Amino acid sequence: MTTGMLNEFNKFIAGNNLINPGDRILLAVSGGIDSMVMAYLFLQSGYDTGIAHCNFSLRARESDKDEELVKQYSSGHNIPFYTTRFKTKTYAKKNGLSVQMAARELRYEWFEEVRKKNGYDKIAIAHNLNDNIETVIINLIRGTGITGLTGMKSVSNAIIRPLLFATRQDITRYCNKHKIIYREDKSNADTRYIRNKIRHKVIPVLKEINPSIETTLNETAERFTGLNEIITDYISWLREKVSEQKNDLIIFNINLLRTHLHNKAVLFELFKPFGIGNEQLTGLVKVIEGKTGGQIFTGTHRIIKNRKEVIVTDEHKGDEPSYNIRNIKGFAKVPGIESAGYAGITDSFEIPSDPFIACIDSEKISFPLVIRRWKAGDHFYPLGMKHKQKLSDYFINSKYSRIDKENILILESEGKIVWIIGDRIDNRFRITGATKKALIIKSAKEALLIVPVR
Repeated sequence: MTTGMLNEFNKFIAGNNLINPGDRILLAVSGGIDSMVMAYLFLQSGYDTGIAHCNFSLRARESDKDEELVKQYSSGHNIPFYTTRFKTKTYAKKNGLSVQMAARELRYEWFEEVRKKNGYDKIAIAHNLNDNIETVIINLIRGTGITGLTGMKSVSNAIIRPLLFATRQDITRYCNKHKIIYREDKSNADTRYIRNKIRHKVIPVLKEINPSIETTLNETAERFTGLNEIITDYISWLREKVSEQKNDLIIFNINLLRTHLHNKAVLFELFKPFGIGNEQLTGLVKVIEGKTGGQIFTGTHRIIKNRKEVIVTDEHKGDEPSYNIRNIKGFAKVPGIESAGYAGITDSFEIPSDPFIACIDSEKISFPLVIRRWKAGDHFYPLGMKHKQKLSDYFINSKYSRIDKENILILESEGKIVWIIGDRIDNRFRITGATKKALIIKSAKEALLIVPVR
């Protein structure tokens, strides 16, 4: 492919719509053979480019030599050059990451900063066909599902991978023919890293079995990509059929969901957007088939059984909201409260029956009022009743779900509950024949946006 590699490069870019006319491309160049060949191909193709280089401070003087090479190349071809240095090991330790994952996070975040700040449209990464195959094998070993077997995408948001068509052998031949200078990273031979172990030990064995293993696995990944698109469309259709969204909650119908319990692949795909992993599928089935209140935490979401529903919600961080309302204007600062105001009591006055509107005798409350989450031991006198009742009992009798109970806020005056917001007021604060002025508070019909006061 050496004689036609430039042609194949531009053909791949056009065929996959990697670059639009007028796009400015930021090249991620480490100084290794792949990225230096990529930079050369972009230069020969006449694109408007800049070069970004990360010094991860992992190989002492060797890292500095990499940076110097890329800097000289950029200067020699009048290409804008951007560089930065990271304390990669410190970042990895602080964030509980491997050095490789830390370096990945740091570089992609920085590339995006440089792109936005300097007006580039795309970021070009020099992953090749062999890198893609190694990724597929790694994902197969880790069990990431069909999505992982599709490999790398040639385009992902602002990231493009214009060398995915070329094998490592193609790149080496082209590099030698055009005498492109590059630096070898000795860590690429270290088989303690899983990618290197696959590259140097696993793939050679596979090539003994199938000399065309690169082509075979690449074609397989392409087929999985098509299959994944079909599955994604089907799962999206099925998810809409068996669930609905109410505010920030996703609610699955148990009866509709139960018909798919025998197929863990379908179940996995249905709940994958909510952080479910293969190891949690058994627990998920137990929640679905278990009693009300059963739950599982995925790391990003909580999945909980509530009678004939399975509810998915973001995991709470344990923050307790509390709003101190010093006067009538203070209600305007509370998310979820739409309005609050006074109304005189006349013969034509009608008390709203909407549970999202509280109509309270203004003379029976005292500012400051408090809006907070309910807690164990709270009690009130439900409207129309003369005896007090624990909120916990009231919620059980009213068939509140576990999540509903956790999200309920109350309005309080001098330690007394005035209103279970969105439900019922306390009988002690009701409008009577002696009431002269009412305080009318309207809350949103969706869940209150619970944001703790700082």
